[in-house]
Amino acid sequence: MTKNIQIATVGGGCFWCTEAVFLEVNGVEKVISGYSGGNVPGHPTYREVCSGLTGHAEVIQITFDADIISYEDILIIFMTTHDPTTLNRQGADRGTQYRSVIFYHNDGQKNIAEIVVNELSSHFENKIVTEVSALDVFYEAEKEHHNYYNQNQTQGYCSFVITPKLQKLRKLHADKLKTS
Repeated sequence: MTKNIQIATVGGGCFWCTEAVFLEVNGVEKVISGYSGGNVPGHPTYREVCSGLTGHAEVIQITFDADIISYEDILIIFMTTHDPTTLNRQGADRGTQYRSVIFYHNDGQKNIAEIVVNELSSHFENKIVTEVSALDVFYEAEKEHHNYYNQNQTQGYCSFVITPKLQKLRKLHADKLKTS
């Protein structure tokens, strides 16, 4: 049986958080942390992106089976597990590298992203500031950033920032999670 494999690229603050969320979603085959949306040549490093000078956002690239979970559902989970109403900030993380962004891969994804953002806008007290932009280049992050939460759960940032996001995911989207 052939899978209907698609890719989504989103950024909602620190990529450790968004990666941890999507690793629990049924139909997600793989999640890779990385960088996109910058304006400097070459493959950026974590330190360079964290400086805020490259223009890149911390993003994740989600490979998923669209026969199990739709792109729309991926975006709904994304939009409801971070704060899409804060410009260039998620919690204590501040800077353009932490902006809320959906990088679409084609016109179909662009249309769905615009619809999801519009439909969810009435569910938030403040205006959604999530950027919807065409994906240019995705740069994979350094290996130490992959599967970060699962390897560092007792670290302060993980327990105080990521664990609550996972609790929110499990509460809001229990029907979309992997069972094992």
